[in-house]
Amino acid sequence: MSAPDTIVLIHGFWVTPRSWEHWISHYEKRGLRVLAPAYPGFEAEVESLNADTAPIEQVTVPHIVERLETLVRGLDRPPVLIGHSAGGVFVQLLLDHGFGAAGVAINSAPTEGVAVLPLTQIKAAFPVLKNPANRHRAVGLNFDQWHYAFTNTLPEEESRALYERYAVPASGSIFFDSALATLRPGHQSTYVDYHNDDRAPLLFVSGEKDHLMPPKVQESNARHYKSNTVTEVKQFAGRPHLLPAAPGWEEVADFALDWALAHAK
Repeated sequence: MSAPDTIVLIHGFWVTPRSWEHWISHYEKRGLRVLAPAYPGFEAEVESLNADTAPIEQVTVPHIVERLETLVRGLDRPPVLIGHSAGGVFVQLLLDHGFGAAGVAINSAPTEGVAVLPLTQIKAAFPVLKNPANRHRAVGLNFDQWHYAFTNTLPEEESRALYERYAVPASGSIFFDSALATLRPGHQSTYVDYHNDDRAPLLFVSGEKDHLMPPKVQESNARHYKSNTVTEVKQFAGRPHLLPAAPGWEEVADFALDWALAHAK
């Protein structure tokens, strides 16, 4: 079987596909085709989404998954799927649905049933969860909130530059639904079958100093998988949540790709 020739990069909340800009050129230099799809309505630039948040308020998990599955279904061969934060959830959903040759979930949000809730995660998510009315809004982070959640290991000047380049509001609706998924009866939008033996190999990557999705979240999510497929965890010392753009991103990008190509199904 031919090795995957396409990489699909899936962004998370509070950012757009722009957050992958370094990885796109890095992987293209290795001769690979790289796709970085936007969530429905997120095709606009960061500046436009900050000015008009209506597309963020309207997006849903099923709409995002449908767009990603349509994209992957149209490729000649299964790609490597790499997602960051909420994008890590979408990688897991796509793998569970039979898409992808291998998947990498970077500082991933948890899928349904992963109930671990570190204190740093509560603080990082508090700007959204503190007000029930945010469930119907697009909720942005001010710089101090961004620095704590995304770039806490970086100097202020460097953190602020990343904030101005990448930050957009997030969907309060999706955030609340994800937080409450484990408490509701029946399968919710982030459900995966942890016993799916046909799922492609999956790597969880975590940053040691990540406040928003700490290593405990990745480790717990990985432990939920009981299938006879490869599920591994890799931690990078001293790294924050924004692994796609924080200093040292090259090491993360190379490890993720090399692992995925070596384990591709």
